[in-house]
Amino acid sequence: MRSNDHQIKKALVAFTVEKTLLDMGKPVLDAVSKKLLDDYRCYLPDCYDHPEYLKRILSELFGNAHVAIVNSIKNDLDEFSQQAPIHQFIVALS
Repeated sequence: MRSNDHQIKKALVAFTVEKTLLDMGKPVLDAVSKKLLDDYRCYLPDCYDHPEYLKRILSELFGNAHVAIVNSIKNDLDEFSQQAPIHQFIVALS
């Protein structure tokens, strides 16, 4: 059952990150996705297990503006933030 819970949380985080980036524009989503693949050979869902990848890439691509992106992701995940794995993701991304 635990792996199913992990997969659900991973999908929730991936969806939230993708939606946030897509709200900024398809080129933003494409740039982050490409950099994840180029630098780490991974995809958006992998950021659930490796939020440091996403944090570094957002910071590299958007400088200080990455804080607004992170805040948007945090706000979208807020109702789930009492769950330890989601909370850990948010903390690692911040």
